Amino acid sequence: MLKFLADENLDASILRGLLRRNAILDIVRVQDYGLSQTEDTIILEWAAQNDRVVLTHDLRTMPDFAYQRIANQQKMPGLIVMRPDIRVGIAIDDILLISECLTPEELADGVIRLPL
Repeated sequence: MLKFLADENLDASILRGLLRRNAILDIVRVQDYGLSQTEDTIILEWAAQNDRVVLTHDLRTMPDFAYQRIANQQKMPGLIVMRPDIRVGIAIDDILLISECLTPEELADGVIRLPL
């Protein structure tokens, strides 16, 4: 089962919708672990140490840092990045589909862009 870390810029409607549709989804927020306003590299490191796939709207910097981790052969459980203008329902459907169809091993070292 995939475990997720919601970046602080993730639309709260998406987070609420995910938990409404799947109450047992293992998802935590960066804010819950004192990582608010933290550099992307630190968030990705924390996610790697805790085997969590990062959910973010940060198209500008987060993918580049994720690809750097992969290139440096650092652990990278995965990154799901979505456009800020993605429709909430589509984001929820796509994330739930990924959570049901992919294993942690299949998503490791991967960056998935939504919508699918």
